[in-house]
Amino acid sequence: MKTSQTVAESIKQKSFSKDSINKTDFNLPKGYTLFEKIQGDLNGDDLDDYVLIIKGTDKKKIVVNRFDKKVDRNRRGVLVYLTNKDKTILSTENLNCFSSENEDGGVYFPPELSIDIKNGKLYVHYGHGRYGYWKYTFRYQSSDFALIGYDSSENYGPIINRETSINFLTKKKLIRENVNQNTEESGDEIFEDNWTDIDIKDLYRLSEIKDFDELEINREN
Repeated sequence: MKTSQTVAESIKQKSFSKDSINKTDFNLPKGYTLFEKIQGDLNGDDLDDYVLIIKGTDKKKIVVNRFDKKVDRNRRGVLVYLTNKDKTILSTENLNCFSSENEDGGVYFPPELSIDIKNGKLYVHYGHGRYGYWKYTFRYQSSDFALIGYDSSENYGPIINRETSINFLTKKKLIRENVNQNTEESGDEIFEDNWTDIDIKDLYRLSEIKDFDELEINREN
């Protein structure tokens, strides 16, 4: 996502000593507040890095929904700080890539966003309860976070109807389809695996994704 300030310019201006990391609000961009902080090693140096989920504070985005309840529809974004020796430096920023946690899900409830750091990778996970989930896997490279994997599960309650896994590095896509039409009665899914190649030239980068809701990752290639 492009902003009035480039990531490179931000890196020069936004760095903190490790000793002050818990005493600062990371100088959040004007018009944003901290929504959530996640920490873990993202670049393999055994030092904690920080992922901040931020949220807009525009009062005009606080509206009354169809249930006559006042909700905050400000969008959310992400800042990633990497710790390098005695400094923590802004690596990646994207100020509006996530919708509000108060979006209207229509006849369904909206999916729940969660962020996790595990084994040096950054995971963006959307849980949709009994309907399944979808998850994006990012890895730090070239001063940004590249999308290297996508996984999803389409469920009907406890029954898995379809699973999708995409590896953008190997350019392979796996679809596992439950072909047992009597799963509700028998309780056992029977999966058929279908591998295909995907056509992709460049990896998505976290800083450039305008809206996760509009990413067409799980399309047929």
